[in-house]
Amino acid sequence: MAVPDLPGSPERGVLSADSSPTVERLQIDAWRRMSPVHKARTVDGLTRTAQVLALAGIRRRHPGASERECFLRLSVLKLGSEATRRLHPDAATLLESSGSSGPGTAATRV
Repeated sequence: MAVPDLPGSPERGVLSADSSPTVERLQIDAWRRMSPVHKARTVDGLTRTAQVLALAGIRRRHPGASERECFLRLSVLKLGSEATRRLHPDAATLLESSGSSGPGTAATRV
């Protein structure tokens, strides 16, 4: 099943600024042909990869951090500082020491 022409510039696709509309249509058609299990496995793999990369960035910015500190910093990136404080009370000390006080502010300093 082909995707109808999507609005956007003639040079670029709508979903991706660096793909042509033709390539974007091919990608969408490929997604539509994937089974639900294949889609779920793909999303799971991409999510795991994103988490590994986020943890690598945290470890690079905080080379002396314990595993617990890295976990808490990842939680702040994923959930925000307020949710992390509610779920993990021991994160309060970490968040206070990094100067994070409001939603969204911690993610840039974690």
